[in-house]
Amino acid sequence: MSATAPWERLESNVRFYSRQYPAVFRSADGPILIDEHNRRYIDFFCGAGALNYGHNHPLLKRAVLDYIERNGIMHSLDMQTEARVGFLERFQETILAPRSLDYKVQFTGPTGTNAVEAALKLARKVTGRSAVAAFTGAFHGVSVGALAATASRNNRNAAGVQLDQVIRLPFEGFLGSGAEITFIERILTAPDNGLSAPAAILFETVQGEGGVNAASGEFVERLFALARRIGALVIVDDIQAGCGRTGRFFSFEHFGVVPDIVCLSKSISGYGFPMSLLLFAPEHDVWKPGEHNGTFRGNNVAFVAAAKALEFWRDEAFLDAVADNVAHLEARLAMLCERFEFVRPVRKGRGMFAGIDVHDGAVADAVSREAFSRGMVIETCGAQGSVLKIMPPINIDAATLDDGLGILEESLETVLTAAACATAPGEH
Repeated sequence: MSATAPWERLESNVRFYSRQYPAVFRSADGPILIDEHNRRYIDFFCGAGALNYGHNHPLLKRAVLDYIERNGIMHSLDMQTEARVGFLERFQETILAPRSLDYKVQFTGPTGTNAVEAALKLARKVTGRSAVAAFTGAFHGVSVGALAATASRNNRNAAGVQLDQVIRLPFEGFLGSGAEITFIERILTAPDNGLSAPAAILFETVQGEGGVNAASGEFVERLFALARRIGALVIVDDIQAGCGRTGRFFSFEHFGVVPDIVCLSKSISGYGFPMSLLLFAPEHDVWKPGEHNGTFRGNNVAFVAAAKALEFWRDEAFLDAVADNVAHLEARLAMLCERFEFVRPVRKGRGMFAGIDVHDGAVADAVSREAFSRGMVIETCGAQGSVLKIMPPINIDAATLDDGLGILEESLETVLTAAACATAPGEH
C-alpha cells in the first residue's frame, strides 16, 4: 500500500485488521468479500463474529430498507418504539419461551464491552460483593471493568491504570492436567484461601481470543454447582460464541445449564449493526430507573434486523443446514489435522466456532497471510497467536465452505512444508 494512502496519513497507529488484510474492500455478499479490484475473498472471519449469517443477507436487507423507507424511528434511547417492541416480542416467542428461559432483557450501550460492564455492575449490586472471578485466556472487552476480567497482557498493559477486583482462575486445559476444576473448587471454598467471595464467575464456554478453547460438559456443570455453593452469580459471556456460532443459539445450551446473566452482542443484530443486551433472572432486576444508561442503547435499525434474523431459528431447513455445516466442518478439520507431519495441528472449538493450533505464532501468521493471498480472510488468536480461528457464516453454502477449507489446507501445506525445509538438518 502507498505511504500516502489516507489511512496512513490520517488514521491512528491503533488500527489492526487493516494491517492484517491489506485491501480496500468495496462490497460483500453472503460469505464473500470483494475488494476495489473486484478480487473475491471467502470470509472465515465474519466481522470477528458479528456476521454469523454472512454479509447482506437478502431477508435482513429487505427488512432494514423497508424500515428506513417508511421513515422508521432511528434513535430513541430507551423510549418504546415499534421496532423495540417487535424485537422483544420476537425474542421471547422464538428464543426464550421454547427454551423455558425466564429472563429480563436489558439493552446496554452498543458494544459487547458495554454488556460486560453492565453485567459486572449488576452482579455486584445484587450480591453486595466487589470481586469477580474470571479465567486465564479470557477476553471480555477493553473498557476498564471488562478489561480487568480480560487476561491478555497486551490488552491489559494499555489500560494505564491498576486493574483489580478480579480473581484469576485457570480455564480448562491451562494446567495441562485436567485438574483445573478441582483446583477452582478448592481455592474458592477453602476457609483459609485469603480471597473475598466473588460476586460472580464470568466465563466464555468457548474462549475466542484466548485460542478457541472449549470447556467440557463436566467443567461447566461443576462450575455452575460451585457458583451456587458459594453464592456467586454465573455470567456467561456469549458475545462471540452466541447467536448460533456453536451450532445452537446459546453456547450454554449444550450443557443444560441456565446462567444468572448472559451477555449478547456481535451477531444479535444479524447485520453488523451495533447492539448488545443482557439477559438475567427477574429476581436480579434490582436496577433503579436510569441507573445504567447509554445514549445509543436504542438502535432501532438493529432491532429490525435482529427481529428478522430470529426467524431463522424457527426455520427447520435453516437449522438442518447449520447442523450439516457443523458436521462437515468437524469432519474436514479432523482429516486436515491428521495430514501434516512436521507439526501436528490440534483441532479446537465447538460447532462453527473452530480453531487449528499449529503451536507457533509465526507459522499461524504466515498461514493467514498465505490464505489471504489465495483469496480468504482468516485471523489468528491465542496467547501466542498460534491458533487459526475458523468462523465462516453458520449458514454458508457447502461449496463455498469446501472452497475455503481447500484454501486453508493449501496454505497450511505451503507454510508447513517451507517451515519443515527450513528446519531440516543440512547434508554433510
